[in-house]
Amino acid sequence: MTSRVFQRAASAPLVAVRAEGSTIWDATGRPYLDAAGGAVVVGVGHGRRSVAEAMADQAGRLAYAHGSAFTTEPLEAYALEVGRHLPQDDPAIYPVSGGSEAIETALKLVRAYHIARGEPDRWVVFARWGSYHGNTLGALDLSGRKPLRRPYEGWLGRFRHLSAAYPYRAGEPGANALGNADELAVELERAIEAAEPGTVAAFVAEPIVGATLAAVVPPDGYWPAIAEVCRRHGVLLVADEVMTGFGRTGRWFGVDHWGVRPDLLVAAKGATSGYWPFGFVSADGPIVDTVLGAGPFVHGFTFSHSVVGAAVAREVLRILETEELVSASAEKGERLKALLAARLGNHPNVGEIRGLGLMVGIELVADRTSRAPFARSRRITEAVVGAARAAGLLVYSGTGNADGVDGDLILLGPPFVVTDDELVQISERLAGAIEKAVELAGEPVRAG
Repeated sequence: MTSRVFQRAASAPLVAVRAEGSTIWDATGRPYLDAAGGAVVVGVGHGRRSVAEAMADQAGRLAYAHGSAFTTEPLEAYALEVGRHLPQDDPAIYPVSGGSEAIETALKLVRAYHIARGEPDRWVVFARWGSYHGNTLGALDLSGRKPLRRPYEGWLGRFRHLSAAYPYRAGEPGANALGNADELAVELERAIEAAEPGTVAAFVAEPIVGATLAAVVPPDGYWPAIAEVCRRHGVLLVADEVMTGFGRTGRWFGVDHWGVRPDLLVAAKGATSGYWPFGFVSADGPIVDTVLGAGPFVHGFTFSHSVVGAAVAREVLRILETEELVSASAEKGERLKALLAARLGNHPNVGEIRGLGLMVGIELVADRTSRAPFARSRRITEAVVGAARAAGLLVYSGTGNADGVDGDLILLGPPFVVTDDELVQISERLAGAIEKAVELAGEPVRAG
C-alpha cells in the first residue's frame, strides 16, 4: 500500500519500531547504530523508562491547560531548575514546541524589547551565511543555508546576512566565509554603522554551526569580540543553541566555551532529548523586566507552555545532571575525533574533521590539497549516507557548504550514553562508507 504520509526523504523510509541506548531497530529486526542522535537530538539515549514514566504520569493527571489561563507546577519548577545552567542573570523562559517556534519567539521578543525601550526604529536583524535557524518562513529567512532558501526566495529577504565564521573556507569565492575573529567583528561593526542610525535590533548566530557547516568551531576570540560589538551598539545578542545546547558540545551550552552571556538564548532538541516536542527562549532578567514592564508580550502558540513537555524536560535535565552526561559528551567527543583522525586523517577525500563534544563534523572534498569540493551532481553525501545505512549506521548530513551548491558534509551526534565499543564501530563503519562512496564515484581511495 502506498503511504499517505508526506515523507521527508526521497526514498521510502525505514519503519522504526523500538530503540534503546544508541540503537534503533526497524520492523525487520535489524539494528542501526544511531550515530546522529536522530537530527542531533537524542542526548540521554533512547528507551529511557523514567522519561516515559514522567510523561505518562503527567499526562494521566493533566495533559493540557492553555498558557493564557494557567501555569503549572512542573513548568514553574523546570524554569527554576534549568535556570541554574543558563548563561544569563535571573533568566525567564518562554516554552514552545521546537526550535523554529523558539526562533520566531526570540525575534518577536527582540522587537518587543526595543519598542518597550522607546526605540521602535530598531528592526534590522543580522545573521550569517552558512547558518540554520529553522524552517518556518521567518526562521528560514534568518537562516543562511542557501539550498533550503532557494525554493522560497520570493518570500524571503527581511533579514540581512554576514560572513560565516568558517576558517576552512575563509575567503573562497561563493563561500561567504571569513576565518579571523577580528575581521568578523569588524564586518559586524561596519554593517551596524552602515545601517541607518538606531535601526539594528539583533545579531543571531549558532555558537558552533550545525548541519549546514558540520560542527564548524569559530576562530579563537570570535564570540567575545562579537559580544562586545553588540553591547557597544545596543544590539541584542541571540545565541541559537537549538543543536548545541544541553551538553552537545561538552558544555551545558555552546557559548560557555567562551564565557559569553547572550541576551536571548534559544533551545530545543536536547532539552527533552527527542521524547517530546519542546523548546524555549530564555531571556536575561533585564530583558524580561523591560518587556513585561510595558505590558504583556503579544505572542503565543496553542501548544506552548506544555505541562507534559515540562515534565519530560525536568526528567531529562535530572538525568543529564545525575549521570554527568555533559562531561561524558566532552570526553567521548575527544575519543570519537581521535578514532576518526586515526582512520580517516590521511584520506585524500577528507578535508577536515572538527567539532566539540559529541558534535563532530567531517568535510568531504574532491581534492584535499586544493580543498575543491565534489560537484553536487556526484551526490557524494547521499552515497555516504546510503552506504552507512547499509552497514547499520545512521549519520546526519549537509550539502552546499562550499559555495551554496557544491560541498559535502557528514555530521555525527550520538547519544551521550554511547559506549566506547560503539564509538569504534562508528569510526570504522563511517570510514568504510566514505571509502565505498568515493570509490563508486571514481575518486582515489587510500585508507589512513
